[in-house]
Amino acid sequence: MPLLTTSSIAWLYALFPLCFVIPALFVRCASLATIARAWRLSLIGASLAFAGAAALALLPVPPQSIRLLSVDLAADGSLLALSIRLDLLTKLMLLLVSFIALVILRYSRNYLDGDRGQPRYLRAMLLTLAAVSVLVTTNNLLLLTLAWIGTGFGLHQLLTYYGERAPARLAARKKFVLSRLADLLLLVALVLVAGSLRTLEIDQIQAQLATLPTLPPALAGAALLLAVTAILKCAQLPFHGWLIQVMEAPTPVSALLHAGIVNIGGFVLIRLAALISRSPSAELLLVIVGSVTAVVSALVMTTRISIKVKLAWSTCAQMGFMLLQCGLGAYELALLHLLAHSLYKAHAFLSSGSAVATQRVADLVPKAAPAGFAARVAAGLAATLIVLMMLHGISHEGVGDATAVLAVVLALSLPQLALAGAGDLRTRLALIATAVFVATLYAFWHQLFEGRLGIGSSAVLDPLRMGIPLALFGALFLLQSWLAAHPRGALARRLYPHVFAGFYLDEIYTRLLARAWPLARRPRPAAMPHSMVNPEMPS
Repeated sequence: MPLLTTSSIAWLYALFPLCFVIPALFVRCASLATIARAWRLSLIGASLAFAGAAALALLPVPPQSIRLLSVDLAADGSLLALSIRLDLLTKLMLLLVSFIALVILRYSRNYLDGDRGQPRYLRAMLLTLAAVSVLVTTNNLLLLTLAWIGTGFGLHQLLTYYGERAPARLAARKKFVLSRLADLLLLVALVLVAGSLRTLEIDQIQAQLATLPTLPPALAGAALLLAVTAILKCAQLPFHGWLIQVMEAPTPVSALLHAGIVNIGGFVLIRLAALISRSPSAELLLVIVGSVTAVVSALVMTTRISIKVKLAWSTCAQMGFMLLQCGLGAYELALLHLLAHSLYKAHAFLSSGSAVATQRVADLVPKAAPAGFAARVAAGLAATLIVLMMLHGISHEGVGDATAVLAVVLALSLPQLALAGAGDLRTRLALIATAVFVATLYAFWHQLFEGRLGIGSSAVLDPLRMGIPLALFGALFLLQSWLAAHPRGALARRLYPHVFAGFYLDEIYTRLLARAWPLARRPRPAAMPHSMVNPEMPS
C-alpha cells in the first residue's frame, strides 16, 4: 500500500491555506510588543507552504479531481463541494504563490519594522494569501468565486494601509467599485453555468462541454461575462487607472498586487479554457481589449520617469498581452507569461529602492548612437523571418496560427531592446541573436506543455483574430522605431503630452466616481503657535 494515496495528497493540498490562516489568527491579538513572534510564525507557515508545494509538485500524480466533502444541493451533490484539482496547473500555481508569499513576508518584516500598523498589515496579508491558495487549488467554481472575492477584500485592506493619504483612498475606492462590478458579473456567470449544466465542478463542466455540439446561449453569455470579469480584474483599458495610482501602498503590497493578484484573471481563464475557447465572442473581446491595452500601455510607459509608475504601466501591458494569448487560444503560452511576469514583477518592485544606484552605474556606460529608422525596420523584418523559419523547423506538425502571431509580435519587440543598448555592431548583432533565441524558446514551451494542461484549442484562427494584433503591434513597432530614431522630431513633440497623460482614458471614470462617491475631507492638524516653533517669539 503506498504511503500517500491520492486522497491523502488531496487533503494535503486542502490544508495549504492553514499555513496562512493559523498565523493570521495568532496575529489577531498581537500587539506591537509581540509582533516579532507573529512575524516568525508567519514565516514558518510560508516556509512550510513552499516546501510542501515543492515536494507535492514532484509526486507523479495523474491529472484528476478529488472530492473531499460535499453538500447535496443538487441531484449529484456537486453544486457545493470541497474538491481539489490535481493537475500541472495547480502544482505550478501553488508553487508560485507559496514562493512569492515567503519572499514578500520576509521583505515586509524589515520594511515595516517599528510601524504601529504591523498587526493589521500582517493579518490582511496572510488572509489574502490564504484566499489565493484556495483559489488555485479548488475544483469547485463556487469556491473559486468566493476565494476570488475574498482576495479582493483582503487586497483592499492592504491598499488602504495608509488610510490618511487621500490618493491612496481614491485609488483603492476606484478599484473597489470595479472589483464589486466584476464580482457581480462573475456571480451571474456562475448562475448561468449552474443552471445549464447542473454542476459547478470544473472537471464535470469540461466533460459536459466536450459532448455539446454547439454552445447554448446561457453558456455563451457566461463565457462572455467571465471574459469581462477578467478584463476588469486585470486592470485593462479604460479601467486601468487604479493600478497606476496605488503607489501610496507599501512596496511589498505593490509586489503582491503586480506579481500575483492582478494575474488571477489570466489563471481563471486558463482554468476555464474549455468554456472560453468555445465562445468566439469572448475570445474576440479578449483579443481586442488585450491588444489595445498592451500597445497603448507600452507606449505610455516610455514617457514615465518614476520607477514604480513605469512598472505599473508595464503590468497593464503585460496583462493585456496575457489576455491576448488567451483570446488566441494559446493557453500554454499564457501560463508561461503568467509565471514569468509574476517572478519578474516581484523582483522588480522589491528591488525598486536600488533603481537609482543602478541607473547611476548605467549612466557611466558610453551610449552608442541611436540606430536609424530604416535599420530598425530591417532588423524587425529580419528577426520575424528568422523566428518563423526556426519555428517551422522545430514543429513537426506545422506552426499554429496563434503561435505564429505571437512569434511575430515577439520578433518585432525584441530587436527594439537590442538596438537600444550600447556597444558596437558586433555587440548589437549578438543581442539580436539572443533575442531570436529567446523567441524560439517561447515556442519550445508551447511544444512542451501542449496537451498537458488538458486544453484543446484549434490551431486555425479566423482572419479577424489574427489581423487585429498583427496590425496593432505592427503599428506600434513602426511608431516606436520612428520615435527612437527621431526623439526630438515634430511627431515626438506632438505626441508626448497626450501619451504622457495616458490619452486621458482614466479621467472620465475618475470624475464620475468623485461626483457619485466623493472623498470625505479629513480635518487638517491644528497649526502650532509661534511660541512652540520659536520659544523666543511671542505668540
